[in-house]
Amino acid sequence: AIIKNGGMDFAESVKYLYSLGNEVSSMKLGLDSIRILINALGKPGFNYKKVQVAGTNGKGSVCAFLNAICISAGIKTGLYTSPHLISVTERIKIDGVDINENEFAGIASFVRETSELLVARGSLESVPTYFEQLTAIALVAFANHGVDLAILETGLGGRLDATTAADAQFAAITPIDYDHQEYLGETLGEIAAEKAAIIHAGSLVVIAEQKPEALAQILGRCSVLGIEPLLTEDVGGNTSSSECVWRDANRAIGDRAHSLPVEFPPIDFATKSGRFENVRLGLPGRHQIENAKVAILLAETLQDEFRITSGNIVEGLQTARHPGRLEYSGKYLFDGAHNTSGATALREYLDEFVDTPITLVFGLMQGKDINAIGEILFKKADNLILTQPENSRAVSPDEILEFVPQTLDKSSIFLTGNVQQALAKASEVSGEDVLIVVTGSLYLVGEAKKILSQS
Repeated sequence: AIIKNGGMDFAESVKYLYSLGNEVSSMKLGLDSIRILINALGKPGFNYKKVQVAGTNGKGSVCAFLNAICISAGIKTGLYTSPHLISVTERIKIDGVDINENEFAGIASFVRETSELLVARGSLESVPTYFEQLTAIALVAFANHGVDLAILETGLGGRLDATTAADAQFAAITPIDYDHQEYLGETLGEIAAEKAAIIHAGSLVVIAEQKPEALAQILGRCSVLGIEPLLTEDVGGNTSSSECVWRDANRAIGDRAHSLPVEFPPIDFATKSGRFENVRLGLPGRHQIENAKVAILLAETLQDEFRITSGNIVEGLQTARHPGRLEYSGKYLFDGAHNTSGATALREYLDEFVDTPITLVFGLMQGKDINAIGEILFKKADNLILTQPENSRAVSPDEILEFVPQTLDKSSIFLTGNVQQALAKASEVSGEDVLIVVTGSLYLVGEAKKILSQS
């Protein structure tokens, strides 16, 4: 793609993208606009292979694992994820490195100019949305860098998500649960059908363990298209050591004042075609075992196109990192758990590996099941601080308070007007041995990390 001079600088490009509206509430589900835009941009993405990952939980982790595996194998790899925590440039990576601000601004200018030209010509009724333009920026960046493989994390759903317009050859479906019902449907089957729609004729497909209703929809989609998917239920994945090692690790984290995540016991994985032994996953939490299985099967599927060794797979699983998901930074633990499955994974991790007192800084977006998430997490807190990120979809602390169990000590519950105040209150009420857990939304996590990095 040719990028013209005189475009927006980085700050202007970010301001322009945000002017298009909130990423979720202003989105327009559908592929017509993004496909017209992609064609007008010169069809970026048609010259490299693509993996698309959809699902409710674990999408980002699978992408992180697979990206690390591909980098280990020396494959020139592009990674597109969402949302970002601090800078929008985090969403687009080349060989594991964020796109730089100048390049981002240049491509954003090119995409904006093309979008506005399409409207002027009558090819589009309105300029593409925030997420559509970001997706286009990523595809152009990957083409400019000559990547051999792009890994695309689906934004929302699948059937009508902008990433689906890239027509990925490889597809993975991570565990599906209830989320975004206002867009995807009220039943698990309806939600699964939306996500399974990323699978098209000729797709090579990997499916994580699913609830029966979701699995039936995904397998039905594969059957109609004549596809034989790979299932993680056929992959062995067990800790190489006994349960007591995990418990020993739990005690160790308290002794080390939780400045670093514990070193997890090694895991042995076995597929129909390979064994991967003594793997220490780079992403913490038992739930990552399932995500690792998805990444392993994807990597094995990619072996028909790329040279990926067993050693590359092991190294990638061990070196993968995923900011904002069970991420430690000093006395803070950041986790963007934003639905019941994510909250359950966080709670299980805290129960198993953290034996120090906990201050919970919590905020979330509209459309989430506050009652269910709160039921899982709130009772774990010695201090509960409710707050509101700077996002038009954020729920007010007063509204969250209505779902706090009456059994919690009122003197340990604090309402704050913004994230800056929440972090200050958390620091004030937490002693040296207290772990401050920031959770409920990746938007909250991102804002908190930005504030703390500036302090």
